[in-house]
Formats: sequence, structure tokens, C-alpha cells
Amino acid sequence: QVQLEESGGGLVQAGGSLRLSCAASGRTFSNYFMGWFRQAPGKEREFVAGISWNVGGLYYADPVKGRFTISRDNAKNMAYLQLNSLKPEDTGVYYCAGGTTTQLLLVPARRSLYTTWGQGTQVTVSS
Repeated sequence: QVQLEESGGGLVQAGGSLRLSCAASGRTFSNYFMGWFRQAPGKEREFVAGISWNVGGLYYADPVKGRFTISRDNAKNMAYLQLNSLKPEDTGVYYCAGGTTTQLLLVPARRSLYTTWGQGTQVTVSS
């Protein structure tokens, strides 16, 4: 089981950009489908983006399509989320998560399929 740690969050004005990083410990990172989720105050945690093991599959939630880009570097045990054209409604705690089941290729937004989660990094977008 890998352990995950996010970084890169912060305060940014609307229209700005951030790059979130997710560092994974362990030697089996490449075995994990990686996802990014976010949670705004008073709301449920929601899927943002997902990336398959060999980068062949990329998945995005509708609200972030065209603005966010997920990527990974298996050699460095890292996953990334580039956030562009940020909006105030993008504010929340962003979490990276990993899972090994191939079911994630079909339902990447299903939280229960992810077996490891980071502690989260705060993103605040001011208007």
C-alpha cells in the first residue's frame, strides 16, 4: 500500500493557476490508478480527475474539463493536477487517491474503489 501526500495548494485570484503534486511512497506506485477529488465546505467530496496506470486513460469531471490537467510520472512516484482558469467555485480541499482495481477504468469517480488517500491540500480562489 502506498502512502500519498499532496502539496501545492494555496490562495489564488480567479483566473489564476496552481499545480498540485501528489507524492507516493513505496515501490508499487505504477500499480495504482490515481484520482483527484475535492471537497468544499459543507459539501460531499467529489471527483475531479483520474489517470490510469500507463497514462492511457484520462478522466475529468465536467466542471473542470478544459481547465484542469492530470498527469503522472511513474519513475518519480508522482501525480499532478494542473489547475488553470480557476474560479471561486473551485475552492476546497484537494485530495489525491489511489486504487488498484480495474473497475476504476469504468467508474473512476467511485470513491469506494480507492484504497489509499492523502491528507489533502487547501485551494482557495478569491473573486
